[in-house]
Amino acid sequence: MKKKWKWCLGVCCLTIVLQGRMTEQGAAPTQVEASNRSAVTSDSIKEKESQISKKKEEKKALQGGLSNLKEIKKNLENQKDNLENYVRQLDGELEQIEQNIAALKAQISAKEEEIRRTEEELEAALEKEENQKESMIVHIRLMYENGTPSIVDLLLQSKSMGDFLNKADYAERVASYDQTMWQNYKMVREYVELCKEDLELEKEILDETKAGVEVEQQNLEELIEQKHRDIIAYETDINNKEKVIREYEADIKAQEEEIRMLEAAVAEERKKLIASNGSVLKYDGGMFKFPMASYTRMSDDYGMRTDPILGIEKFHNGVDFAAPAGTAIYAAYDGKVVAAAYSSSMGNYCFIDHGDGLYTIYMHASALYVKKDDIVARGDTIAAVGSTGRSTGNHLHFSVRLNGSYVSPWNYLKE
Repeated sequence: MKKKWKWCLGVCCLTIVLQGRMTEQGAAPTQVEASNRSAVTSDSIKEKESQISKKKEEKKALQGGLSNLKEIKKNLENQKDNLENYVRQLDGELEQIEQNIAALKAQISAKEEEIRRTEEELEAALEKEENQKESMIVHIRLMYENGTPSIVDLLLQSKSMGDFLNKADYAERVASYDQTMWQNYKMVREYVELCKEDLELEKEILDETKAGVEVEQQNLEELIEQKHRDIIAYETDINNKEKVIREYEADIKAQEEEIRMLEAAVAEERKKLIASNGSVLKYDGGMFKFPMASYTRMSDDYGMRTDPILGIEKFHNGVDFAAPAGTAIYAAYDGKVVAAAYSSSMGNYCFIDHGDGLYTIYMHASALYVKKDDIVARGDTIAAVGSTGRSTGNHLHFSVRLNGSYVSPWNYLKE
């Protein structure tokens, strides 16, 4: 009698416990496969939250990375009495802004790719959410249609205590499965919302980066305009006329000296190659490719002319082609890059050896795409049009030298 009483008491206690769990968590299994469970974990949610936090910092840092035009102009004011120093410092600022623009454009490309991946991630998360929601709806419908057996039902249907315990254990596992299913669905929902936040943040960063490019482009154009105005004002100041003429003559002399030194170095190298039976560059007499992708006008031709500002006659050793900033500059013919450097008068310039004493020079570029000793082919892009050095407008100054003297580029060019 005591054993029977203890058994009944144990069953009642177990019934109460299991009934509570089933009432609290649900009680019937469904056909939902384990493969349908969410792959989203608390770790993946934390990782996404960390990504969002980093992108908020990235967004905050964008404004701080832009050029401070006011500060740049303030620093340049102290250099205006010395045109060479002024031009050199201003060109350095322009180069930094060009680099900022290039970096921002690279960020735009990277951010567009990030947005594409995040959109795919969000789409997959939404699909997972929808699948889990459908599974839960099916599960609830089946539970409603089939009814949920109570612990009493299980007890009455059991043939023995072992059978009852098996059924009770099954009911508990079903309840645990239902709870896991609900928790997984909540995590997927949270992950979906984080993906949406991440995507929105990435789009905001993209918009701000594009705006940053526009700001830097405006800064660049404003500084170039100021440079042009300041150079013209300096050169047209009657008090500076004699000084400007001396500076102009000194610039030409410095250019000539620099170029002669480069030619001498090439000649020495050629002698060594000949002595060692090495191959040397040979110009085959072909016509040059026009050195630009396009141009708006010829702003100055080769030869003697009266300088409109100084009012003196001087020799112009090349042809100036006005063109928008960034226009591609081409190698006129096959050759070897002797120099790709900067000077305060020539700006960013490229000097190419074509063999047999023939050279081409490309001045005032905004950017150089080649370096010393590079081998280039006719038509290769070597630089971009700009207004670096002593220049008052975006253009290419194109010169040709033969055996140590300037010659007319039109002898080799065919438009």
